[in-house]
Amino acid sequence: MVSASRLLSSCALGALTCLSACFAPRDASQSTAKQPSVAPRTVPETGAAETTRPLPPFQAPATERQAVEDDYHGTVLADPYRWLEDQDGNATAAFVQAQNAASRAFLDAIPERAAIRARLEQLWNYPRVSAPSHDGQYWFYSRNSGLQNQSVYYVATSAEAEGEVLLDPNALSADGTVALGGFSPSDDGSKVAYATSKSGSDWQEWHVLDTRSKQPLPDTLRWAKFTSAAWTKDGRGFFYQRYPAPKEGQVYQQKNENAQLCFHTIGTEQTADRVVYERPDEPTWGFAAEVTDSGRFAIVTMRVGTDRRNRIGVIDLQEEGWPVRPLLMAFDAHYDFLGHDGDTFWFRTDKDAAKGRIIAFDRTEPTAPWKTLVPEQADTLQAAQVIGGHFALTYLTDAANRIAVHALDGARKADIQLPTVGSVAGLQGKANDPIAFFSFQSFTHAPTVMRHDFTTGKTSVFRKSELAFDSSRFVVERKFLQSRDGARLCLFLVHQKGIKLDGSHPAYLYGYGGFNISMSPRFSAANLVFVERGGVFAMAVLRGGGEYGEAWHRAGMLEQKQNVFDDFVACGEYLVRNGYTQKQKLAIGGGSNGGLLVGACLVQRPDLFGAAIPEVGVLDMLRYHRFTIGAAWAPEYGRSDDKDQFAFLRAYSPLHNIKPGVKYPPTMVMTGDHDDRVLPGHSYKFAATLQAAQGGAAPILLRIETSAGHGAGKPTSKLIDEAADRWAFLAATLGG
Repeated sequence: MVSASRLLSSCALGALTCLSACFAPRDASQSTAKQPSVAPRTVPETGAAETTRPLPPFQAPATERQAVEDDYHGTVLADPYRWLEDQDGNATAAFVQAQNAASRAFLDAIPERAAIRARLEQLWNYPRVSAPSHDGQYWFYSRNSGLQNQSVYYVATSAEAEGEVLLDPNALSADGTVALGGFSPSDDGSKVAYATSKSGSDWQEWHVLDTRSKQPLPDTLRWAKFTSAAWTKDGRGFFYQRYPAPKEGQVYQQKNENAQLCFHTIGTEQTADRVVYERPDEPTWGFAAEVTDSGRFAIVTMRVGTDRRNRIGVIDLQEEGWPVRPLLMAFDAHYDFLGHDGDTFWFRTDKDAAKGRIIAFDRTEPTAPWKTLVPEQADTLQAAQVIGGHFALTYLTDAANRIAVHALDGARKADIQLPTVGSVAGLQGKANDPIAFFSFQSFTHAPTVMRHDFTTGKTSVFRKSELAFDSSRFVVERKFLQSRDGARLCLFLVHQKGIKLDGSHPAYLYGYGGFNISMSPRFSAANLVFVERGGVFAMAVLRGGGEYGEAWHRAGMLEQKQNVFDDFVACGEYLVRNGYTQKQKLAIGGGSNGGLLVGACLVQRPDLFGAAIPEVGVLDMLRYHRFTIGAAWAPEYGRSDDKDQFAFLRAYSPLHNIKPGVKYPPTMVMTGDHDDRVLPGHSYKFAATLQAAQGGAAPILLRIETSAGHGAGKPTSKLIDEAADRWAFLAATLGG
C-alpha cells in the first residue's frame, strides 16, 4: 500500500533538505568532470545590468556594521552584520521594517504590477484536486476551489463521489497562515492524524480526528518535525518523530538535534508516549517508521541529516517490548522498503546500482546474497511501490517521468501510458487493489488525476483541471548542451510559438542542483503569466540533483559544488548564444539550495545576468550549520570547522564573495521572517552586504514576507502577491 503517511514521510525527509524527442542520457560518471579549484572565480568589475529604462527611485536603508571577526583555521573574516542572525531582536525587527518599506515603495511604483497581479489571480483561479486514496470504507482527497488559501480535505464513500468536508485548514486562521503539514488515516479510515503548522514553520502540532463524527479527539502532540504518522494495524496509535522542546525565545533558531522515534497511544497524554528508538550518541540522526501492510512489522529508517545513505531496522510488533532489530545497518547506500511476502522483504536501493534496482532478501538472513528482481536501467529509478500485485516503478528519462509495471518476480509487463512528457506525483494504491490513481502534469499541462487498472492495463483521465489558458499558443522544448567541463546538461524551455531568436525576449532561468532532488516538468500558473507576457521560462537540470542517479548527485556536492554553478552559467550562456535572450534581459531565480545557486552565480558572473532573485537561500556557507536543521545538510555541503571543507566553502560562499565596487545587476532577495529551516539571517546579511558593496546604480531589494516561513503551506494570497512582485521586478529591470 502507498499510504498518505508514507508519501508525507518522503516529503518530510526531502525537506531536510522544490516537449520534443531527445537523446538518450549519459551517466554523470562518464563526463569529463574535473575537481574544481578552491580559488574563488574571478569577478568582473562591470556587470551587464545597466538598464536604459527609468526605474522607480530606490534608496537602500543604511544598516549598522559591527566589528565582528572569526578565525577560520588562520583565515580571519569579518561578519559585520552578525547581529541580523537574531531573528526576534528589536534591532532586526527595525531592519525588516525599513527594508520592506523601501522595497514596497519600489515594487508598488512599477506600472505593470497591477495588471500582472490581476492576471495571476485569474489564471490561478481553477479547481484542482489530489489523487484519491482509500482506507477501509473511506476515500480521502484534497480540493482547492481556486483561490482558497489552503486546500480542503474531503471524505467520501467512493473514489467517484464528491464527498463531504472533513477538514478545512482555512477555518484555522483568518489569514490562511495555518497550514496542514501532514494527513494520515488509520488503516480502517475511522481516525485521521493530521499536523498543523503556523506561519510556514517546520514545527508541527499533531491532532486526531474522528472520521465519522468529524470531531477532534483530545490528542495533541507538539514539537514534531519532518515526520509522518504511521498507524498500527489495530488503530491503537501511531509512530512519529519529535525533538526536545526548544528553549524560550529559540523556537526559530535552536539547532534541531536528538530526535526521538515515539509511539502515541490514542486517548493518552503526549507525556506518556513511548520512546521507541533514540540515539543520544548520534544527535544528528533522524528517524521514520512505516508499518507494513500485514501489520506484522514496523520498518524503521535511520538517517544522518540529508545523507542519501540510510540504515534500516525492523520491529516485530508481536514481540514484547518492540525492540528495534538491525536489518541493513552498513550505511553504505539508500534503501527504500517496498513490502514483503512473509520473511521476503523487497527494497529499492542504489547499492551497487547508482540509478537504482529492486532487490529481495530473507529478513532472517539479510547478509545472505540478495536477489535482484529488477536490475539497474539506463534511466534513473526515482520511486517504487507495490500496487495491485505489481511493482509500479517511476523512472526519470532526461528529467521526465515514465512508469514501468513489473510482476513481483521482476518480470517486465508494460509501461503506463502518460499524456505527454511530464511528471508523476501521488501514485496511490494498495498492494492487492488493482486500481491506482496518480497526478500528472507538465509545464503547459495542468495537474490531471489519472486512473490505472492493473487488470486491464488501461489508463484513463479521472479528473481534469480546467483553466483560462490556451496551451496551444505555447511550445515546450528540451535542449541539450555542454557545461564548462564537457558534462551533458538538459534544459527545458517554455515560450510562445514562433518567437524570433533575436535576443529581444526577457528570460527567467530557474534551477536547484542539490540534495538528489530532481527537477522535472511541473505546472505553474505563475510561470505561465511570465511566458504570456513574452518571456522565456527556462529550467536547468544541474548536477547535484537526482535526475541521472547518485553519480550525478555526487558530482555536484561537497568539493564538487562549483560544478553546479558552472552548469547554471553554461545554461545562461546557451540562452544568450542561441538568441533566446540577451545578457541584459536574462534573469536567474531559485529557492533554498536554489537560492544558494543564484547567490553564487550572481557574485561570480554579474556580467552575465540582467537581474537575480535568490529566495530563502543558504547564503552564508560558513555558519549555516549553526541554526535549526542546518547541521543536517553537512553531508551535502561540508562544514567550515573542517579545514579542508572550509577551503571550498569559502571559495563559493555567496556572502563571502561579494566584492565592493562591482556593478551588480538588479537583485531582489526574498525570504520569510519565520523561516525556521533556512534562517532569514542568511538573506538579511547577504542583502545588507550587497547593498553596501554595490558599485552601480541597480537596485538591491530585500523583500521579507511576514508571518511566512520557508515556503511550505504558504497561503494562495501570499503566493500570488509574491509572484506579482517577482514578475513586476523583472518587467521593470529587464524592460519587458
